[in-house]
Formats: sequence, structure tokens, C-alpha cells
Amino acid sequence: MTFLTTDPAVPRALRAWFVVHFVADWLFAVPLLLMPVAFGSLLGFTQTDPVTARLVGAALVGIGTESLLCRNEGVERYRTMLRLKVLWSSTATVGLVVSALQGAAPMTWGLAAIFAWFCGLWSFWSLRLR
Repeated sequence: MTFLTTDPAVPRALRAWFVVHFVADWLFAVPLLLMPVAFGSLLGFTQTDPVTARLVGAALVGIGTESLLCRNEGVERYRTMLRLKVLWSSTATVGLVVSALQGAAPMTWGLAAIFAWFCGLWSFWSLRLR
């Protein structure tokens, strides 16, 4: 896999993070799509709505796959994707924190931390590409 580009405005490190994000999204998406209740149980959730879990899995497939597909694009494409990633990760973080405070499974805090970390990462790169 190469990170060759004609647009030097997009740092190699950001391109690499888009590939990492693809892998991370798919690691969660596949079990959410194929075995949502079993995966939810593995994460400590006593109740898992398979419809909602599969919708989250589908969102992860979409965002993650587009991250991989656009990794060699120009700066404008990255700005657009970064806006999407910041919106998705920040609202997911808020939703997960509220759920955790309302008594969701303890793993909810871990998921909130992962989304918050990605939100910080994408916000950093978004500010850098202004």
C-alpha cells in the first residue's frame, strides 16, 4: 500500500490514520452486522437491539470504507471527511457518556473513550488542514 499523492498539503501521517480508521471501523462493524446480540453480550451489554447494532455497523462500514477509498485524494476531500469524522465521533461520545451516566454497561465508558480519542485526533487534523 502506498501513500503517494500529488497533493503535498495532506500529510502522510493523516493518510496513515485514515487507513488505521478503516481497520478499526471494520473490526467493530463485522460483528455488529453479523452477530449483534452475541457481540453486545461479549462487551457486557445485557440487552442489545440487533436493528440498532446493525445500523451502527453499517455506519462504521460506510465511514471506514470511505476513509480507505479516499486516502490518496486531495486536501478538500480530507477536509470534508474530517468534518464528518468530527461530527460522528463527537456526537457518539456525547451519546455514550449520557448512556453510561444512565446506567449502561461499564464498557460504555470504554467505547466513549475510544470515540473521544478519535474526536480529538480528527479535530487536531481538521485544525491543521485549515
